[in-house]
Amino acid sequence: MTSSPLAGHRPRFSLTWRVMTLSSLLLLALVSLFTWLGHENLTRQFQESRTQHHMRQQQAIQLALRRSLDNLRQLAGLVAASPRLGPALETDEPVLIKAALASQWPTLQLETGIDEILVFDAAGVGMGTWGEQIQSHRPLQAWVDEVMDTERPLTALRCSTDCRQYAAVPVLVEGKSVGLVILSRSLADVIRQARAVSNSEVALLVTSGMPAQGLPAERYLQDWNGHLVALTQQEESLPVLKQASPMSSVHGLTQAPLYLSHEGRQLEIAAVRMEEDADQRSTGHFLLVSDITAQLRAINQDTRTLLVVGLIGWLAAELLLLVILLRPMARLRRIAGVLPTLARGGFAEVRSAIPSVERRLPDEIDVLEHTTLALSRQLEELEGEVQARGDQLAERVDELARERDFVGRLLDTARVFIIAQDARGRITLVNDYTLTVLELDEQLLIGRHFNDIFEAPDASPVGPLETGPLQEERTLLTQDFRQHTIAWYHAPLPAGKDGRQERISVGLDITERKAAEARLTWLAERDPLTALYNRRFFQDAVLQALQRSPRGAVLMLDLDQFRDVNELSGHQAGDRLLRDVAETLSRNLAHEGVIARLGGDEFAVLLEGADGDRAVKVAQLCNQLLDGLGFMAEGRRHRAIASIGIALFPMHGNNPVDLMASADVAMYKAKESGLQRWHLLSTLESAKDELQERVYWVERLRRALQDDDFMLMVQPIVRLEDRDVKHYEVLIRMREADGHLVSPANFIPVAERNGMIVQLDRWVLHHSLLALRQLQEQGISLAVNLSGQSLHDKGLEQFLADELTTSGADPHHLILEITETAAVTDFSTARGVLQAIRDLGCRTALDDFGVGFSSFHYLGQLPVDYIKIDGSFIRSLKLSTDSRVIVRAIADIAAGFGKQAIAEFVDQESLIPILHEYGITYGQGFHLGRPKSLLETFGEDVPFRSDEKCCKKGSIAGPAGGLVTAKAISSQGKFHDN
Repeated sequence: MTSSPLAGHRPRFSLTWRVMTLSSLLLLALVSLFTWLGHENLTRQFQESRTQHHMRQQQAIQLALRRSLDNLRQLAGLVAASPRLGPALETDEPVLIKAALASQWPTLQLETGIDEILVFDAAGVGMGTWGEQIQSHRPLQAWVDEVMDTERPLTALRCSTDCRQYAAVPVLVEGKSVGLVILSRSLADVIRQARAVSNSEVALLVTSGMPAQGLPAERYLQDWNGHLVALTQQEESLPVLKQASPMSSVHGLTQAPLYLSHEGRQLEIAAVRMEEDADQRSTGHFLLVSDITAQLRAINQDTRTLLVVGLIGWLAAELLLLVILLRPMARLRRIAGVLPTLARGGFAEVRSAIPSVERRLPDEIDVLEHTTLALSRQLEELEGEVQARGDQLAERVDELARERDFVGRLLDTARVFIIAQDARGRITLVNDYTLTVLELDEQLLIGRHFNDIFEAPDASPVGPLETGPLQEERTLLTQDFRQHTIAWYHAPLPAGKDGRQERISVGLDITERKAAEARLTWLAERDPLTALYNRRFFQDAVLQALQRSPRGAVLMLDLDQFRDVNELSGHQAGDRLLRDVAETLSRNLAHEGVIARLGGDEFAVLLEGADGDRAVKVAQLCNQLLDGLGFMAEGRRHRAIASIGIALFPMHGNNPVDLMASADVAMYKAKESGLQRWHLLSTLESAKDELQERVYWVERLRRALQDDDFMLMVQPIVRLEDRDVKHYEVLIRMREADGHLVSPANFIPVAERNGMIVQLDRWVLHHSLLALRQLQEQGISLAVNLSGQSLHDKGLEQFLADELTTSGADPHHLILEITETAAVTDFSTARGVLQAIRDLGCRTALDDFGVGFSSFHYLGQLPVDYIKIDGSFIRSLKLSTDSRVIVRAIADIAAGFGKQAIAEFVDQESLIPILHEYGITYGQGFHLGRPKSLLETFGEDVPFRSDEKCCKKGSIAGPAGGLVTAKAISSQGKFHDN
């Protein structure tokens, strides 16, 4: 039985006194803070008032000095204006000069405090002197020269052993200076005025290295290097100044007053500096000694009053708090006393100890009492439920044991690798399938590192445990030395009690699938007949070479008279010739660069880093090799003769399309020559042709977009089962002024290079939706190709939504196509655009499918409804076993992902049973229907500018003036006949 915590009689500190103590500390802190703030505020106000007082003192002293100088100058002017002084100076007689001022001197000395009068003639010679003879600090000659030169009065304040004011005024007779008068007097009057204004004791301090004359030695202050030449209340002020001199410099007193205590009084000492004298080294300062004892006592008294009031408030608050807390704390102690009993299970004792009283206005303690009573009842009920839950838990443990056995059997039965790893990557658990494949005992695997058994292709171990799933591929070498590829899926397990993160790894053997993907990748990049690279791979290789190398060459080879071989000896002989040519080129030129069969009897060689001379030598070598190649078939001997065109980059093109077009032009020139059998395209003709071609088509395309000089044509997409036609693919043509239609092969690449392909796509969408508004009533759907650049058109979704609303067309009858290459090149963007289009209600199709076999796993993630199988596989379906394998695989994959397949380039009836056998739903090609205008196909009910007079039954003016029908694959700039 658990004893009560209260039974030990341990010392306690009551909650009441804790509250009282904490509140007391808080209130005392607040009282101290407010008292300190009050004292600081009073002190600050006092200092501000003293600062203003000092400023007024300085202004008053400076004003008294200026007034004294002005008065002295006026007195000097009166003396200079004496009627007898001017004539006496003209005669230059000292006796007359003495007599002229003899009557004025007593008055000036007694009433105005003049200490000395000096008279000089025009030459600066002293002619008379009255009063004290003070010579130590008067630059008389400089004053005489200045006044005589300027004929203007001069005033000065000079300090040496004392401070005196001087005024020099010229004596004028008939507007001419005949001499001057200099008056001087001490600062006694100024000191009296300063004392009266400042209500402070005033002292005049002169700091000078000159010895004082007539002053007692006790008035010399060594720390300030000066004499007190004048002092009020010397008995009181002199000891104070002597005490202050070591505590601060004179300059410091001018910046801020000094406070000190002297004989029980609080004194303030400040200094006011007089104007500087440029000619003397002595400086005069007024020292002000103020008694501030009364002000400081008042501040201290106010501070004590604040403190006493705060303490009284603190005591009153504590008493009131104690009265408030006594009864509630007693009730809390009663509850605290019964809680240990509640913990021991004494539910009835608790209910008897706490009265169940309902109050009209319950407080928190009432709530606590009622809660304690309710808790006692609930705990009593829970105690009974715990016993019942214990029995249920025992049953659940038995169920978990059975589930554990089931999971163990499931792990051992699954035909996948299942491995558990600890935080360091050590194996902690394996299933039976893993042990069987590895042919190892479980004891040999447990504890080994995961990377020791399963090696990553890049030799990089699995990184730190992730919070989410992690996928990777690793290789496994079994005991029979067979290498397997395992696709691993790692997922973190919940952390254990020690906080360490573990993971579970599930591996699937994908060795056979990887082999199949490698085969499909080979088929996607290679020509099945010759095993050389195909056109698509060659174009990518040229693009990479343009980005990687500063120069290079492309050789285009076309076998002459190859059609005669097929017609005279059959297609088997032609295929044999193609294989022999491919083998010869590959055996002798593989080290030179990339060799490809572009189609038919066309071959190409990419020479990266080669110049014109090197390219010509390779072309000549090709001709030599082919000259020695021949075989007998049907009694006839066939030889391989080729015409070779050479184009250099970047001279003849800076992109694969232009470069291969230039090489094609050079190849035809080689055919025309007949003798040399190779032709290197010159710089001049290539640049000129390219410039003219680009300038013409850029301007023509821009004008066509402005003038609406385009026309839509449609080609049926036939359901092979019953030859029903409900789908049509929209094709675009450009109208010329003479009514002929221009193949898109002429303007689509220009539109892609100049960024106008997006405008062209929008033009086609706009007019297709206008036509679809009428055709949808017949159940007709239109398929429109989107270029790869339109996938990055951020406004495409909004444009399509607006056009659907404006035209009133049903989005379900609109199919938007993108090529597989464009989709896989930027998969995330393509998937987002296709999903947005489908959200609008439109359907989608993946065009030219069959190129990116290594990316089959993207197909399930692309939101498309139709897959259009690339026509190159359909054309060779009857002749090539590889093509049949590929087409069947594509059809099965499309069906597996719930998508319908469309075969392109269906040009003969014998292909239809094969396609139907493979489960391909739709077909498209010249055998099923050639492209026609909307007007010719659907009649005059379609609202589209396709007036018949513009063309002759949909004839198209091709690049050479012939009639062709073409479908533009805008994302690649590639064209092919359907």
